[in-house]
Amino acid sequence: MLAQLLQPEVQELLRTRNLRALRDVLVEWEPPEIAGLIDQLPSPDDVAVFRLLPRELATEVFEYLSTEKQEELIEALAREKDWLAQLLNELSDDDRTALLEELPGPVAQRLLNMLAPEEREVAIKLLGYPEDSVGRLMTTEYVAVRPHWTVQQALDHIRRYGKDSETLNVIYVVDDNWRLLDDLRIRELLLADPDTKIEELMDGRFVALKATDDQETAVQVFRDYDRVALPVTDTEGVLLGIVTIDDVLDVAEEEATEDIQKIGGMEALEEPYISASLGTLVKKRARWLTVLFLGEMFTTTAMGHFEEEIARAVVLALFVPLIISSGGNSGSQAATLIIRAMAVGEITLRDWWRVMRREFLSGLALGGILGVIGVLRVALGQHLSGSYGAYWLPIALTVGMALVGVVLWGTIVGSMLPFLLRRLGLDPAVSSAPFVATLVDVTGLLIYFGTARLLLTGTLL
Repeated sequence: MLAQLLQPEVQELLRTRNLRALRDVLVEWEPPEIAGLIDQLPSPDDVAVFRLLPRELATEVFEYLSTEKQEELIEALAREKDWLAQLLNELSDDDRTALLEELPGPVAQRLLNMLAPEEREVAIKLLGYPEDSVGRLMTTEYVAVRPHWTVQQALDHIRRYGKDSETLNVIYVVDDNWRLLDDLRIRELLLADPDTKIEELMDGRFVALKATDDQETAVQVFRDYDRVALPVTDTEGVLLGIVTIDDVLDVAEEEATEDIQKIGGMEALEEPYISASLGTLVKKRARWLTVLFLGEMFTTTAMGHFEEEIARAVVLALFVPLIISSGGNSGSQAATLIIRAMAVGEITLRDWWRVMRREFLSGLALGGILGVIGVLRVALGQHLSGSYGAYWLPIALTVGMALVGVVLWGTIVGSMLPFLLRRLGLDPAVSSAPFVATLVDVTGLLIYFGTARLLLTGTLL
């Protein structure tokens, strides 16, 4: 918000070349606010503002910038190799890894060559982990102590090396082979007697991630244990690094965005909407839209199958949109509820029967509510205009019973399809609301006209 308000003033200072005043203003801002300003500024104003920042502040700000803006700045600063190399070397391991994996191969390699040998070794190691693994998120900037040290020795060690740590909220205890033994809150050290041994503070209970774990696993573990940082180990328990909450929140946002886009009936975008090209937007949306369109063609086929019934009782066609939309809406609701519950770990595959029972009863109740409203709608139309003739009551009962059946079916399909997809190893979000609605549209027509045949044969049919 602050960046939006002051952007015109910043650009005016740039235009008048009053750079000293601009620098004095910027250093009073917080890094996220400066990053927000730079993200909004056009080129070359964004580069000019970034270059004005003191080196340490520039490094902090760079970590808050969008990936697209980071890439733009890297390209613009490519000629200033010394300055760029210094920036890259001072970035935290996880943020540098996130940047490098988004860049084209040749560009990433050129930046890797600018790193100091020890930083390059860390960067290459992190990039070697599978994409979307915890290893890509972790940083090697943490503080570890030995169990035989005293609290005073540990605090001296923290003062000496802590300035380079990603976080000091948690201190890790390792043995001589760097196997993780425990994690200690910094407050435990601050409140303990200086002569107390570290091993006396240990309880051996800690939570750790594996470097090869999926990033979604990290999100769930952070949520379950309410942590700000978690250690990352290899299969033998050797401490490799840590993952902090800011990176996990970014993953959670990406996963939520991807699921929402899939629920909307499209493929997930790999980049922000505003940055995606028109071709990408069309490609991501056209595939599923075509599938859904082909699915809806079965609705036309089903309507054609009941052409004779519609010809005899044209009034039945009036309620087709009402019937199929009710089924689609109920299915979409159920699918959205179940997909979200799966995403946050509220339900698992073992809960399918429990969910089935709940949704069966919910579908009956919801169908009953809409069915009563449907019957009243027909009755009111007959009372006001007599538009449904002598057989208005069978028509009303047909609409009411069909609504109960269609809403019940839609609810069951919408709730069970995510379980089926998860069981097959697919993403439940693929059972998007439009897909469920399309499936229920076809079957809804069968239920509606099947009910009409049952109740109206011998009268209208």
